Amino acid sequence: GCETIDVGVESTDGEPLGSVTAAVVDTPELRYLGLSDTEGLPADRGMLFVYDAVDDRTFVMREMSFGIDIVYADGDGAITEIHHAPAPAPDENGEEQQYPGRGQYVLEVAYEWTTDRDVGVGDVLVLGP
Repeated sequence: GCETIDVGVESTDGEPLGSVTAAVVDTPELRYLGLSDTEGLPADRGMLFVYDAVDDRTFVMREMSFGIDIVYADGDGAITEIHHAPAPAPDENGEEQQYPGRGQYVLEVAYEWTTDRDVGVGDVLVLGP
């Protein structure tokens, strides 16, 4: 039920590296829920967490049943940090899996999505309509 946006990733020289259609998450309630209790995330989908300003943040794998990549980006979309977050073990709830970064935007995509597309720190998120 969230609004969606196309999110592309470009290299520092403007080369397209990949894109997803992402659910926009911009309220405290939606941010807390995130992808928890979701069954999976196709390679062409993602979730974009939008904040009012760049700040230090920590994401966890609360109630997740699959791994994801967590991509932090600053106010201009420049990627500042990428984490490859595996699914919690069967006897874990994911709260102890903490992934810190600094950004105004945080994009969650399928596990190893960034590796498969050679996305790295310094590349840029391009937010579409």
